[in-house]
Amino acid sequence: MHTILGAGGHASGALTRELINAQLPVRLVSRRPISTDAPNVSWLPADLLSYNELVKATKGATVLYLCPGLPYDSTVWRQQWPTIVRNAIDVAKINQARLIFLDNVYMYGLVDGPMTEQTLYNPMSPKGEVQAQTATTLLDEVRAGNIRASIARCPDFYGSGASSFYDATVLDKFAKGQRAQWIGRVDKRHSYLYLPDIGKAMYLLGQRPESDNQIWHLPTAPALTGREYISLAAAAFGVPDRYIALPKLAVQLTGLFIPFMKNLAEVFYQYDHDYVFNSDKFEQAFDMQPTSYLDGVTALADSLRQPTTAPAKPLSLVAR
Repeated sequence: MHTILGAGGHASGALTRELINAQLPVRLVSRRPISTDAPNVSWLPADLLSYNELVKATKGATVLYLCPGLPYDSTVWRQQWPTIVRNAIDVAKINQARLIFLDNVYMYGLVDGPMTEQTLYNPMSPKGEVQAQTATTLLDEVRAGNIRASIARCPDFYGSGASSFYDATVLDKFAKGQRAQWIGRVDKRHSYLYLPDIGKAMYLLGQRPESDNQIWHLPTAPALTGREYISLAAAAFGVPDRYIALPKLAVQLTGLFIPFMKNLAEVFYQYDHDYVFNSDKFEQAFDMQPTSYLDGVTALADSLRQPTTAPAKPLSLVAR
């Protein structure tokens, strides 16, 4: 049984679709109900912070995918991530299930050059400290032989709407005929992963037990500069590439009134330096090439231009 812990989010939704298309049995675990028209999908309630609830919801699981979407708040991350990861490890042990943890790159901090699976942890923010702690906890269990697990790591991703900076501040702006916004310097390179590729890559990890007990950087196209992302999106929408770049001071000042922007200011180093993610290891091991930015942005532009006439998706997943 392929069991998704923290179902209902964008990344978990992309993974769910891959598992359904492969006609595999899927169990979705979340606090809120998720309805679906797929016959091979079931839902069970559980709070990832509750070990007892997770024990009941994961009974019989063979592969566990941990990909919850926590609020973008350092305090919440400090309070919840360690418990969530600990609970996932413990229920994986009980079920003798493989565990695949969808992680981010905050633990690397500011990196001079490409981020790889061998990059040392050097957190520069409260979020980074939390993620370094949780990743270390998981890998310590792996090294001790207590669990079969892997970390699927990804940079920022796009294709998820308002929860992606690129979607919200560039694609959506151009779709509405507005001027785009860019956070930080437009001459610096930044890696973005196309959301459907997360689902495909997580699915592949779930199918290959020999991939366990290591870190994998999920397939991500070569980084572009902010200016290149803006130009690409403008061309896709057929609009002028007008934009405003927000410096750190502007983000910090806005953060005095908007908590989200305060949290963003903590990791601003990602936006005023090159932020380059390398996924050669995964691409070579699984023979999977990432979706190009041209293809990804073009597909998103088409969907944003025709929100009411887009063809129905073959799968409906609704959290309520």
